[in-house]
Amino acid sequence: MNRRYVLAPEAALDLVEIRHYLREKASVEVADRVASAIRDKVAFLARVPGAGHWRRDSTSLLIVYKPETRPLQVVAILHGYRDVGRVLAERV
Repeated sequence: MNRRYVLAPEAALDLVEIRHYLREKASVEVADRVASAIRDKVAFLARVPGAGHWRRDSTSLLIVYKPETRPLQVVAILHGYRDVGRVLAERV
């Protein structure tokens, strides 16, 4: 099978941390549903990388990726309230 996307180790950890947080604050079902939705969105972006867009004011989850890469390289999965610029500067 040809992989359409790859999560950087930090992005994989982001997903684990999101699931852990949601399990603690909501429920296992919510955590699983959100993680599944994130994976679905990443798979969609791998098929249509231009579908995403840059948002400076986002307060929801952000999927940061390198659109020119094949397979698509996901750099981070972050909540928009975080200091996204600082996190990305440390990772890229």
